[in-house]
Amino acid sequence: MTEVLRAREVRVVRDGRPVLQDVSLTVRAGEHWALLGANGAGKSTLLGLLGARFHPTHGTVEVLGRRLGRVDVRELRAYVGHVDPRHPLTEPLTVRDVVLTGLTNSVAPLPRWRPTPAQEARADRLIGTLGLAGHRTARWPVLSQGQRGRTLIARALMPEPRLLLLDEPATGLDLPGRERLLEALDALRREHPRLATVLVTHHLEELPAHTTHAVLLREGRVLAQGPAAGVLTGERVGACFGLPLALERHDGRWSVRIRRRA
Repeated sequence: MTEVLRAREVRVVRDGRPVLQDVSLTVRAGEHWALLGANGAGKSTLLGLLGARFHPTHGTVEVLGRRLGRVDVRELRAYVGHVDPRHPLTEPLTVRDVVLTGLTNSVAPLPRWRPTPAQEARADRLIGTLGLAGHRTARWPVLSQGQRGRTLIARALMPEPRLLLLDEPATGLDLPGRERLLEALDALRREHPRLATVLVTHHLEELPAHTTHAVLLREGRVLAQGPAAGVLTGERVGACFGLPLALERHDGRWSVRIRRRA
């Protein structure tokens, strides 16, 4: 399978303190990775590195076959969708207009730019896939947190990236909002089988059923990585979070609780 991401022995040091240490990771087309760890484990730092937002202090990162430091990162970012629920948008744009700004990488429509009919049709398809067809003309300020998150995912997919990075996309969602988001991610997998995703969370309940692989981070180091079924065990996840945990899986979804003492 085609490699989309490869990180080799990556270290990131900030203010003299190691944030990531000796991290290696390979993501291939069609794979869906979960990146898990407690707060401060280095998850968002690793995601930003994989999204070409900055360079490693040591080691190498290749995104779509291009090594960071040897390529214009602006070129790479056109092929990587990065979704952060803390998006700085403030203007009262419609859902459709927000999605279309994914083509210009701006937080507002450019004055002289106009989308083509094909681009408008793609925006409408993505809005439908993300379960927002009935909200196409709704404006950003009136959207729920979950609707905003799904709008931002559609926006990130407008340039047809090969890689989608999701930084805690279920943050602030209630139960219905979380479940609609996960349904939308499952729909994306079916409609875009070659798309690779990396999703950051510290809640196993927020993992889509189609998650194929997982990485466990603790204090900037990888504790375990590989196929999700082998990595997401009570023993390994418990070591990651420093708790005695019991995991269960039903219909592809995980749940977790503290293991009771006998």
